[in-house]
Amino acid sequence: MNEINTGDTAWILIATALVMMMTPALAFFYGGMVRKKNLLSTINLSFITVGLISLQWVLIGYTLAFGTSQGGLIGGLDFLGLSNVGAEPNADYAPTIPHLAFSAYQMMFAIITPALISGAFVERVRFKAFLVFTVLWATFVYDPVAHWVWGVGGILRGLGALDFAGGTVVHITAGFSALAFAMVLGKR
Repeated sequence: MNEINTGDTAWILIATALVMMMTPALAFFYGGMVRKKNLLSTINLSFITVGLISLQWVLIGYTLAFGTSQGGLIGGLDFLGLSNVGAEPNADYAPTIPHLAFSAYQMMFAIITPALISGAFVERVRFKAFLVFTVLWATFVYDPVAHWVWGVGGILRGLGALDFAGGTVVHITAGFSALAFAMVLGKR
């Protein structure tokens, strides 16, 4: 079994905190782009994403993204509810840090991604619809794509895809999803 490296662990925890701060920053950025009457609602879109995706990630998201590959398309249920995710390192994903720290770091990317999409429909979508969209999108778009690119046995990883900071998983999925929303909703 691999040993935990305190330097690596400290770095991943700092990086996790920094990525986590991106979501409130995004909330304030989007809040500055809308009319005053929609300010609070717009900020809440990003803030509610933190709680909603955290819950989704713990229950099923992490296992769909990083569980044992099922044909390269989706992760298995070995980490359902974060079972088997603890203080011990995971040789496949985080050989020198606690598995739970790796999961928390990846969760921050899962949180920021739907928050990025919300910029495409601020002032134009009901809050309840956003909640439903966020959970469904994370489950059926983000988690599988994260598995394709980052998961051991993922189809794109097997083809040689490299994504060190989320350019594919975060930005391409968020960008195309936001584009689809903008095309469906039309001009402001």
